[in-house]
Amino acid sequence: MKLVIKNGRVIDPANGVDSVQDLYIEDGKIAGVGQAPAGFSAGQSFDASGLVVAPGLVDLSARLREPGYEYKATLESEMQAAMQGGVTSLVCPPDTDPVLDEPGLVEMLKHRARRLNQAHVHPLGALTMGLKGQSITEMAELTGSGCIGFSQAEVPVEDTTVLLRALQYAKTFDYTVWLRPQDAHIGRGGVAHSGPLASRLGLSGVPVMAETIALHTIFELMRSTGARVHLCRISSAAGLELVRAAKAEGLPVSCDVGAHHIHLTDADIGFFDSNARVTPPFRAQRDRDAIRAGLLDGTVDAICSDHTPVDDDEKLLPFGEASPGATGLELLLSLALKWADDYAAAQPGVGEGGALALAISRISADAARVSGLDRGQNAGQLSVGSVADVCIFDPAARWTVQGSALASQGKHTPFLGYELSGQVQATIVAGRIAYQRNAR
Repeated sequence: MKLVIKNGRVIDPANGVDSVQDLYIEDGKIAGVGQAPAGFSAGQSFDASGLVVAPGLVDLSARLREPGYEYKATLESEMQAAMQGGVTSLVCPPDTDPVLDEPGLVEMLKHRARRLNQAHVHPLGALTMGLKGQSITEMAELTGSGCIGFSQAEVPVEDTTVLLRALQYAKTFDYTVWLRPQDAHIGRGGVAHSGPLASRLGLSGVPVMAETIALHTIFELMRSTGARVHLCRISSAAGLELVRAAKAEGLPVSCDVGAHHIHLTDADIGFFDSNARVTPPFRAQRDRDAIRAGLLDGTVDAICSDHTPVDDDEKLLPFGEASPGATGLELLLSLALKWADDYAAAQPGVGEGGALALAISRISADAARVSGLDRGQNAGQLSVGSVADVCIFDPAARWTVQGSALASQGKHTPFLGYELSGQVQATIVAGRIAYQRNAR
């Protein structure tokens, strides 16, 4: 199939492209940008006038809930949500049931995803067997079955010696270890950011030091082993300062933040709104502002949706009893664009174009780079010869977040009722139009 996307504003941060031109696709790959390859005759045409043509989005944390938690979401529902959100590459944590600690489980998940013929699914293998933190997994075998890295999801490794051995093993084979920094004991059982608000509401708190103590430990182990670590969902100003210093030191570290943490603070809990129960918790305004600043200066490498669908039975409970998590695949683009709009408004000299390109980079090219998906899969870019994964969206379109309109089986998000800008018009995966808004 030969496809031409005409008259769109092509924004490809990986190649420094931001201009109105045509995009040519052939045999599932980008065949030309701006100029048709010799002998090209399109069998299908898509008019993108007034729209942005960007690389397919790369989401660094999307729980698809299979296997084991199909009552919360199914692969079918979440892949459709990805298509409606313009997300063409999904990195999924290993905290399924059973845990992704054996090659057969990983192969089964990837096989199921391939049969749906939608987004590319890239699992993270469990760092330790059963995520119990006692013995490390067979990382080489899991890599062979399709894992792109290794993670403990939300379960910290209590035995530092085990984490040391895991990092030594990962360094030997040049694997990336994905860790969410949280102390195993401080703040355990907490449901909100430790501060005046949590105290007034009578909620158990998770102090910032739960993040910073874990970061100190991780960085010491990195100095000893030389292993590459990706830090998942940094949430505090103090944590970002430590990451900034580690990068300046030359440690091989990268980090991401959750899209909702760019905008919300602990004040958004309101009157015990369980939709705002997330992990890590929303923190103070200074932490939110530090995250925004970190996105600008490159301390924060990427934005992820932290997509965690939760069913009504586990969410419609008192705040302290509700399961943490929020749906995010369909909001990732709009929340990134909202940050770009805020940035452009605060810094008039930057201009809309620069802010928009930076936001797109943080959810495509930069996310692909830190996950290694820019190599081999060529994700997050529109280079000639790369896989034709494309997100076409209307940056000016406004839409209201309503649970009933979300494709995800998880309908809970703290942004319910918000009006956001940026609406995906079409998602192309490997050269095929996998989703088209209002298509008959």
